[in-house]
Amino acid sequence: MATLVFVHAHPDDEASQTAGSMARAVADGHRVVLVVATNGDHGDAPDDLADGETVVERRRAELAASVAAIGLHRVVWLGYADSGMSGWDQNDHEESFVRADLDEAAARVAEVLREEQADIVTGYDWHGGYGHPDHIKVHAVVERAAALAGTRVLQVTMNRDELRRGFQAAAAAGAPGAEEWNPDRPMDDGNPLGMPEAELHWAVDVSAYLDVKRAALAAHASQASDAGMMLAMPEDVFAAMFGVEYFIEPGREAGMVPGWFLDEALAARVES
Repeated sequence: MATLVFVHAHPDDEASQTAGSMARAVADGHRVVLVVATNGDHGDAPDDLADGETVVERRRAELAASVAAIGLHRVVWLGYADSGMSGWDQNDHEESFVRADLDEAAARVAEVLREEQADIVTGYDWHGGYGHPDHIKVHAVVERAAALAGTRVLQVTMNRDELRRGFQAAAAAGAPGAEEWNPDRPMDDGNPLGMPEAELHWAVDVSAYLDVKRAALAAHASQASDAGMMLAMPEDVFAAMFGVEYFIEPGREAGMVPGWFLDEALAARVES
């Protein structure tokens, strides 16, 4: 069996970005580890925080529920502060992830990769999918860590062309708020959402695990503006949005393959 390490920026990113692939790997008997870069302290503060309870404590508890829903085997918290969006004051905080020393952060992730003898580590595409500074930093950290540990890298992203097709269909149908889903409009860093289909390598069918993905998202109940919005989608829309997870594999021959990247990883292990 293989070992996969998924590196995410914030608690709840695992649910929205890769819960389907994680659940599929767990169901196939593989070991799946999650590394969370920040404590998520700049997420939504829920109205029902108990006296003395912090946002960080709530988000740790919610992540534990998400991890249980997916069936993950280990969680590693790097413990950096949430940097917030581009231009936010939090980016200048000395403990923010975006200001973390790249070599130090990468060495910590590489240590996990070596401990786990990881076959694959996943990060984000070069602009973090939508330009969030913490997501961009995850990309840099994972690339450096993988080089240090000699681990195969995948980058989770979104299929911009598929999103565009969905946006155009929704707009043509007069769906309210459709413009907000236009993947070609500038995101946080001025770039459009995700990556073009021509630059993707793996399209992973996770439709059999949408219930797990929903459960993982529901675990992050305090993040109503993100997880709540996704859960409010009609089932058919949710399936269309989240039934396939997309990955880039740096150095791989061009062309998107509908398939399961772990089949190739196991074949390579047998050959070696």
